[in-house]
Amino acid sequence: MEQTIQVEGMTCGHCKSSVEGALKKLNGVTKAEANIETGEVNVTFDDKKVKLAEMKEAIEDQGYDVK
Repeated sequence: MEQTIQVEGMTCGHCKSSVEGALKKLNGVTKAEANIETGEVNVTFDDKKVKLAEMKEAIEDQGYDVK
């Protein structure tokens, strides 16, 4: 399954790495690609293993706001 998540506060390469890294640590996430220009993160995941709420929480735990 694929989902695009709107993230506020990503402004640099470190931000991109933090968000992608946090998502990739979750069981069930196979791919996470952040785009700092659009403020979007495209995530490919198994919805039987991980929920959208868990992904949003992982991003927020890095200090970013999820829309």
